[in-house]
Amino acid sequence: MLIKNFDELATSKLRKDALLIVEEGLKAIDTEKVLSKQISLEGSILTIRNQKLDLNKFRKIFIIGVGKTSCAAGKVLEEVLQDKISGGIILDTKPGDLKRIECVVGSHPLPSQTNVDATAKIVARLKSLTKDDLVLAVISGGGSSLLCNPYKLSCDEKAMIERSLTKGGADILETNIVRKHLSEIKGGWFAVHAYPATIVSLIFSDVPNDDLSEIASGPTVLDKTTVEDAQKIMTKYDVLKLCKLPHCELNETPKDLKYFAKVTNILMMNNKLALEAMKKQAQSLGFKGKIYDNFLQGQAKDVGRKLINGLQTNQVLIAGGETTVKVGGIGTGGRNQEFVLAAIPFLKKNQVIVSVASDGVDNRTEFAGAIADTDSKFKSKKLGLKIESYLENNDSFSFFKEMGDGVETGPLNSNVSDLILALNK
Repeated sequence: MLIKNFDELATSKLRKDALLIVEEGLKAIDTEKVLSKQISLEGSILTIRNQKLDLNKFRKIFIIGVGKTSCAAGKVLEEVLQDKISGGIILDTKPGDLKRIECVVGSHPLPSQTNVDATAKIVARLKSLTKDDLVLAVISGGGSSLLCNPYKLSCDEKAMIERSLTKGGADILETNIVRKHLSEIKGGWFAVHAYPATIVSLIFSDVPNDDLSEIASGPTVLDKTTVEDAQKIMTKYDVLKLCKLPHCELNETPKDLKYFAKVTNILMMNNKLALEAMKKQAQSLGFKGKIYDNFLQGQAKDVGRKLINGLQTNQVLIAGGETTVKVGGIGTGGRNQEFVLAAIPFLKKNQVIVSVASDGVDNRTEFAGAIADTDSKFKSKKLGLKIESYLENNDSFSFFKEMGDGVETGPLNSNVSDLILALNK
């Protein structure tokens, strides 16, 4: 089981069913298993989904990866290509057992000097390439934070800006627009540095509508946003005042099409795999399974109530997405835990709600997310835990730690946004 504390959490038939549904969703998006079915090599012809490449046309092949699935994907590429790989570097949040590719473990969600140094190595490698070289890029969620090559800012100043956006309640798309214009590698700059080499980018989506320019802030994708767009967002959230920075010079993303003429971006995975697997499992357990939304958005404290209110008898509503937490307190938590905590007062008899991060980590806590049912209201009162107080302090982790309802998986080889379900008997 990927849910390590499954037995401890499955204290009722309905909770067990809910956890079984989530478990199937997590199993369906294992990067190594999915990628192994999508990549093959016959002679010199490399097939990646429907894209075919004759490797004899290239002088050298390099693997460059960023994001939470990049080491797992790198392992598959090593198994397929073996000694055809000339080298590479991957920047991930966890280590990988790679032989031909260097795997660097960076910090997330805020960058560190390790991230800066690894990004500098990636840029140097890209700039060394020729027109006869091939880059197989692995791009996945988490890459926006891991890649750190700030434009006329220190890494600490960039981190201050990102913290201010998060505290102000900026959603992931707004944050990524600003990130692109604070960077010299995101928003298409990766492609500029690699020019005139050929790039084939394997992309794992964790964003709405699978917009490739938003995933990891689109390092290999032509960006349509502008400095003016980023400036409006920073003004909206009063970022410079909150950061106490005197100024912030923004960098325009590259618009010249020549840098993207030899770039192919391939969507390898999104959350639909997980959601369909969850729906199928719900139906096998006798429920009417329905995909409510593949990218649920909004304030975490508000969205759960809407989901619960939409439940019908004997139904499971399934969703993917990333809700937003406006940070005003000093507690510890994550959007998945806050989502479930805020939903508890609205749960009716025989209802269960679960939300987990598909990468297994909900904002640097030891939980992937949380589970709650109707009894959670009574149990919390018995323990003297005031839900409203924990919400005001953004302290959902402490609440679920006391309740024993945090979902534990450890870091997983996937990242396709959060997985959410509401169940009604």
